[in-house]
Parts: sequence; C-alpha cells; structure tokens
Amino acid sequence: MTANIGTSERIIRLIVGAALMIYFFAFSQGAMRWIGCVGLVLVATALVSFCPLWSIFGLNSAKR
Repeated sequence: MTANIGTSERIIRLIVGAALMIYFFAFSQGAMRWIGCVGLVLVATALVSFCPLWSIFGLNSAKR
C-alpha cells in the first residue's frame, strides 16, 4: 500500500472531512446521516495517505 495522496490533497480532505463530521454531529437528521460517513472516509484516507479508489483508477497526486 503505497501513498497516492499528496500533501495539499491531504489537507483538503482533512478540512472537508472534519467539516462534514461536524455538520453530522450538529445537524444530523434522518436522511442526512450518510454525510458523517463520507466525512469519516475522507479523514481516514487523509490520515493514511492512501485512497483505494484512486488506486483502482491509477491516479496519484503524491510526489514520487
């Protein structure tokens, strides 16, 4: 599992993921609960610098 997410993308994923998770905990309503899951996935992929979906499509934003 090699890193395929660059530094700037990691920062963006952390910020957007954290915002979605905060929104989930603050304003969670029935059908909108999936937003928290999306935020959690964004934060998790940012922390490990690896995105399985990007790996499938052969994308890489990390410096080589």
